[in-house]
Amino acid sequence: MKNGKAFDSFVRKVEQSTIVRTVRSGLVNMIPVLIIGAFALIIKTFPVDGYQEFIATFAGGFIYSLFDLIYSATFGTLSVYMTFSISRSYMKAKADPQVVNGGATVAALLSFFILAGAYLPTFSTDAMGPKSMFLAIITGLGASALYLVFDKLFRKRRRIIFSNGADREFNRMLSTLFPVLCVAVVFALINQAVISIAQIDSIRSSKYELDSFRSLIAAGFDELFAHLPNTFFKGFFFVFLSSFLWFFGIHGSDTLEGVMQAQFAPGLIANQTAVANSVAPTAILTKEFFDCFVLMGGCGATICLLIAILIFSRNRAHRGLGYIATFPMLFNINELMVFGLPIILNPIMLIPFMTVPLVSYSVTYLAIYTGIVPMITSEVAWTTPIILGGLKATGSYTGALLQLVNLALGVLIYLPFVKMLDKRSAEIQKRNFDAFVDYFRGNESALASVKLTALSNNYGDIAKAMCANMKHHLKNKAPLAYQPQYDYEGKCIGVEALLRYKDSLNGMVYPPLVFKLAEESDLLPSLEENVLLSALADKDKVIERFGEGIVLSVNVTGTTIVTQRFLQFCRKLYEGGKLEGVNLCIEVTEQAALSFSDESIDILKSIRKMGIKLAIDDFSMGKTSLNYLKDNLFDEIKLDGSLVKGLFTHQNCREIIQSISALASTLDLTVLAEYVETEDQRDVLHEIGCDCYQGYL
Repeated sequence: MKNGKAFDSFVRKVEQSTIVRTVRSGLVNMIPVLIIGAFALIIKTFPVDGYQEFIATFAGGFIYSLFDLIYSATFGTLSVYMTFSISRSYMKAKADPQVVNGGATVAALLSFFILAGAYLPTFSTDAMGPKSMFLAIITGLGASALYLVFDKLFRKRRRIIFSNGADREFNRMLSTLFPVLCVAVVFALINQAVISIAQIDSIRSSKYELDSFRSLIAAGFDELFAHLPNTFFKGFFFVFLSSFLWFFGIHGSDTLEGVMQAQFAPGLIANQTAVANSVAPTAILTKEFFDCFVLMGGCGATICLLIAILIFSRNRAHRGLGYIATFPMLFNINELMVFGLPIILNPIMLIPFMTVPLVSYSVTYLAIYTGIVPMITSEVAWTTPIILGGLKATGSYTGALLQLVNLALGVLIYLPFVKMLDKRSAEIQKRNFDAFVDYFRGNESALASVKLTALSNNYGDIAKAMCANMKHHLKNKAPLAYQPQYDYEGKCIGVEALLRYKDSLNGMVYPPLVFKLAEESDLLPSLEENVLLSALADKDKVIERFGEGIVLSVNVTGTTIVTQRFLQFCRKLYEGGKLEGVNLCIEVTEQAALSFSDESIDILKSIRKMGIKLAIDDFSMGKTSLNYLKDNLFDEIKLDGSLVKGLFTHQNCREIIQSISALASTLDLTVLAEYVETEDQRDVLHEIGCDCYQGYL
């Protein structure tokens, strides 16, 4: 138990760190680029010879050129997108209104191109692709953090030298000049220092052209494997390092591509040469070994994770991501899953993401070493789907069976972690949801004119997700609870139908928030009609439980009740006989002040003619006023709950209730007090003229 709590605490700390949140947010923002790039890559490299010949020759190779262009503009410049996205996410997390965020992004991009070697004659788009993702993370975070330091430094000393007539945005962007310049100088010095150190005679190597920070990283990985014997442990370490790099957001496959080509790709040529000379092949480790049997679905053997999610996950977001990622992952393109779930910097996924490829590697090595599966002798494109790849690489059905064995083992390893991730995601979602509801309840009046779905923070995202859920779940019968109303003698005189919407992900939702979101998403009229229909459908059960002659009250907002739509809705109910046998009362809530135009008054009168009573909810507070009473349109007044709660703490509350009760008696209106929870409250209300109560008494 203690270990579990310690792990939860560790996970929470990691998830809340600025670096992790920034990198994750930056990667999620890149999902559109990844989706477009993944599909362009599939169309471009679909592993069927006839198809490849077609796209290469049709219309002079137009199709191939088109999708090659799209791929180059997405995956081909992936590190540039990542630098921009991470810098933007970092500045958003810092949220300093005095800082021009665009300056940090410019500084990050400048720094990236410096470290990537943009000054070299040999610089190409290859340096902007997945191979430079490590640089993208360094510059996206480091340059942005440095920019904030320099911006603060110059902000204290800088003088406004621009004329008042100058464009404000021009002045703001010009103020970023010195911070951006300083950041660029720092990264240029780092790059130059690395190159200078690399040129020392004791370090310099004729094998590598160490002319940039990026080239030093590539050379370091190549040199790491150059002196290892081509044994089981060399391949094991390669898989471990590739997965480790991926976990931290570094494209392990592309970063180690030089190692793959130098150390493992020659194995296939050696095997093919041996077969051609009628000699038994001996090279176990080849590029196809890793592509077909270890990296199934991409790094981390994530096709195993995909299957575990689609079959066992109960998290709708995870399953949705799985459905979207399925097609590209069949071709071993898994960036959507890796960045979208995310796997990167996710402590829960570290163990299976590292373990599954190592288990697959070990099982495959053993199967080929013992002769259960033949040596790999055929070249296979890395985008070849599972089963087909194993069959083609080994020329035997045992190769396909081996892939299925690795797949099953991987699913079993990922399974408990998928469930753990579901649980963790649910906890985070519930915590964020509760914080959102608390925020709304604490600022309900101030937020009346604020559109929650337009908020740019996490609350806005939650509001939009809730609106989407409401559209789906509130099409059917509205979930209602009924709160009884009593007179002074204790007789039940009515019930109020209260919406009790339960979000499928977060549980019960605060009713005013439901109506607020329904209004923002244009669901309010439909929701209120649905509530009324549901209450009428329950009328027989309600009467059976609470007694004959009771009033069935339903809430409708002031904006809805005076519309022609609602009038026609009520008329349809009346003409259909659905109002028979029920004493219906519509309580007009205070979400918006009632309009008392001639048309509105006529609508209210028409509703009353159908035998429907009208009540004013929360009278004396908010937008209600005595103007509501002058046209004799209402049958009942419901006192605002704050007056009842203040009976024993504010003498004026008693005076106000007594005055309203006297006025109501003169106008022949019923007065009902809400939030009556004690006999003392009831007795005091009786003394000052109020004899109808609703609450938990």
